[in-house]
Amino acid sequence: MNTFCAFFLTGLVAYCDAVSFQITNKDGGPIWIGIQGNPGHEHLANGGFALQQGETRVLSAAGDWAGRFWSRTWCYADQNNHCLTGDCGNKLECAGAGGTPPATLVEITLDGYGGIDYYDISLVDGYNSMASIEPVNGQGDGGQYSCKKAQCGSNVNINCPAELQLKNDEGTVIACNSACNAFLTEEYCCSGSHSTPETCRSSEWPVDYPSYFKNQCPDAYSYAYDDNKSTFTCSAQQYNLVFGGV
Repeated sequence: MNTFCAFFLTGLVAYCDAVSFQITNKDGGPIWIGIQGNPGHEHLANGGFALQQGETRVLSAAGDWAGRFWSRTWCYADQNNHCLTGDCGNKLECAGAGGTPPATLVEITLDGYGGIDYYDISLVDGYNSMASIEPVNGQGDGGQYSCKKAQCGSNVNINCPAELQLKNDEGTVIACNSACNAFLTEEYCCSGSHSTPETCRSSEWPVDYPSYFKNQCPDAYSYAYDDNKSTFTCSAQQYNLVFGGV
C-alpha cells in the first residue's frame, strides 16, 4: 500500500495521506492541462487549467486515485476556449470530458493491484506533445520498470507520416494521429474481427504505423495490444509530470 490511514478515536473517520502531482510546462508556449479521473474517481482541478511556459502547479489526489493527464496545445481563450489538439469541448476545465485525439496521455493508477502504483505514457490516441512522469523517492523492486521515469521525449511531429499529420491553418504539423483515428478501420482500431491480441498484430497491418511511434518513444504504448513493457510500477507520495521538453 502506498497510503497510510490513521483512524480517529471515534472509529468513524479515517484520513489517508494524499499523493501529489507536480505538473510543469516545458513546452514552447502556454498549454492547457487536461485531467480525467477514471470512473468513480475525482476529476482533479475540475479537469483542467492553463499553464504558462515554465510554470508548475501541484495537485493533491486521494491515495487510490486513477486517471489520465494530457496537454492541450494551440488553445485560444478568445475563440470559444478551443484547443487545436487535445480539446475537451471548448472549455478550460474539462469537468469529466476526455481529450480529442490525437493527444499524448499520461496514465496512472494509485494503490492498484498488489497495493502498488501503475503508470505509463500512451500514444494509442496519437501524439501531440512530449511528456514524462517520474516518481519521487518511490519504493519498488529495483527492476527495469520500477520507479523509473516513463517518457516520450522525441518530437514525433517532425517526421510524422503525411497521412497521419494534423496541421494548423498555417500548415504546421501540430500533432500526429494514430492509424485508428486516421483510417477508422477495424484492423487499425483493434476492434470487431480484430479485437484480440492474436488478430491485431501491428506487424501484420498494411503499414506498421505503431512502429513509427515505438521507435521514437520506446517507453510508450503505441497501440491497443502493444507489449507490456510500457507499464511502470512504484509506490510513491509524489509524481512529477512534465509536458514539452522532458
